This record gives sequence, C-alpha cells and structure tokens, in this order.
Amino acid sequence: MRAVVQHRYGSPDQIGLGELPRPEPAEGEVLVKVRAASLNGSDRENLAGSPFYARLGGLRAPRRPVPGSDVAGVVEAVGSAVTEYAPGDEVFGELLGYRGGLAEYVATPPALLARKPARLSFVDAAAIPQAGCIALKATAGIKGGENVLVNGAGGAGGAMVIGLAKHFGAEVAAVDRADKADYLRRVGADDTIAFEDEDWADRHGAYDRVVDLVGHRSPFRVQRALRPGGRYLMVGGHARILLAVLLAGPAAGIGSRKRVRVLAVPQSRAELEAVTAFVLDGAVAPVIDRVYPLAEAPAAFRRLAAGDNQGKVVVEVA
Repeated sequence: MRAVVQHRYGSPDQIGLGELPRPEPAEGEVLVKVRAASLNGSDRENLAGSPFYARLGGLRAPRRPVPGSDVAGVVEAVGSAVTEYAPGDEVFGELLGYRGGLAEYVATPPALLARKPARLSFVDAAAIPQAGCIALKATAGIKGGENVLVNGAGGAGGAMVIGLAKHFGAEVAAVDRADKADYLRRVGADDTIAFEDEDWADRHGAYDRVVDLVGHRSPFRVQRALRPGGRYLMVGGHARILLAVLLAGPAAGIGSRKRVRVLAVPQSRAELEAVTAFVLDGAVAPVIDRVYPLAEAPAAFRRLAAGDNQGKVVVEVA
C-alpha cells in the first residue's frame, strides 16, 4: 500500500511517499480503507519531536513511521472478535497513538471509531475528531453573555472552539496573526487580536474563559486576564509552560476563584459522537483550509508547520 513515511523527527522534509505492507487486522481490530485524514497540531508536534512528550512513541525516531491520527474511511475487513462493524461500514475517528492515518489502509481497534453520518463527506468527517473533541471539552459550561478568548484560533482547531462558544452564547475574541483577522470573523469571532500588535494577557480582568491552543505564558501572567471566577484552559504549547501550569496553576488562582489548568482531552468515541451531533444540527462546522492528495502530504505538513492554514488541512487518500 502507499503510505506517508516519516524517517526521523524534524521538518516536513523528513517525510515522503513510500510503499509499506498492507496491515492485517488482529483479532480485536478493524482494517479501514482510508479515504481522508486531517492534520492537527499534534501531527506537527509528532513530526518535529517537540515538545518532549511527542517522543513518547520513539526517542530518536517514531516507532510507527506513518503519521496522522484523524481518519475517515470504509471498513475493509474485521478481526474475529469484532462484532460492531462489518466490511462496507463507513467510519471516522482518531487512531490510538496518534499515528497511522496517512496510508491507504490502517488496522486499529474499533473503540475510538464512530459510524460516519451519510450527510458528511469523508473530508468533513476526517476534520472533526481531535479538533471537535477539544472544542467540546474547552467550551463545556459556557453561559450566555460570557467573554471567551481563544488563543491560536486561526489554526486547525480554533474554528470549532469559536463556533461552539458562539453557539453557547459567548462573546468571542480570537487571537492569531493579523492576516487571519478576516477569516476569524467569518467563522464567528466578535473581536480579533493580532499577536504581532498586542499581548492579549495585558487585557486584565477581561475574560470569563481563555482557551489557549498555543500556550507560552506563565500561569501567573495569564490569570490576570481572567475575571474573578474565570478559567484558563491550556490545550497545547511549550513543554515548560505545560509543566508550569500543571505545577503552579492552582496557586496562580488562589484568592480570586480563578482556575488555571491544563485541559486533558482523552480520545473518546462518546465525545466524538456528541460533537458530531452539534455539527449535524448546524451549531458548528469543521472549516477546511485545503485538501491535498496523498502524494503531496509533505506540502500539507509545510503549510501546517508554517502556520499558514486557516482551519483544517486535509489529505485525501483515495
């Protein structure tokens, strides 16, 4: 089968199209013929091998050479212990270990896969899993009239965070490059902040919730942007800031009822189905930046690595 192969950590130059043996499903696995796979911030991290946790799958090089975690496709075969899916079923979801999706076939346990709604194309379905589940967790409990800030909103997952926050009645400020301001307003942001011109953390006491997709500020600094009782949720960013928020986040909010913490988003079929219900109801939609054929996957990674994407970069495999 054709597959994108990553030989070592580094730039998009470290990946290319190759030939690998077609996998066979184990007893508890399904074999999926991949139709589309979307790229996430985690794919950028797994390519670079940074932050440090991106090397948990291999210290010097990834043990599983095929990148890509969010897929949509058709079940080709099932292991002897699988009863919930059958060949021909259309499915989508995340892959365990966040790797293996940029190939013509992938064998995976079915626990994280959901049935693809007929109304969704394979491209749109592939764009939902990781970004959608992050958005669902990050916006849980938002009340109408709250002020929400999304930092790094112009990338792979920001549009769904903005969309769900707006659906729940929030006023949303979106932070990213100045050249993405029009895009951010199109996907629902009420206010945009260009990080080249202004540091959002200087807006003291402005927000009920901050969803930080690219965290690089100390927990004591970000809490100043929160109103009393507000919440700062770090989804991704620098490893040292991740550690600082884990260790010092609780102390940063003492005396002000502010909560500063890392948002853990475990892979979950239930949450994938929940956020997909919002998509089907029209409350939020995956935003597709560009679609690349499998042979041009290095170009897709270059666009992601440069931060030029406005929404999801998707690789069409079929």
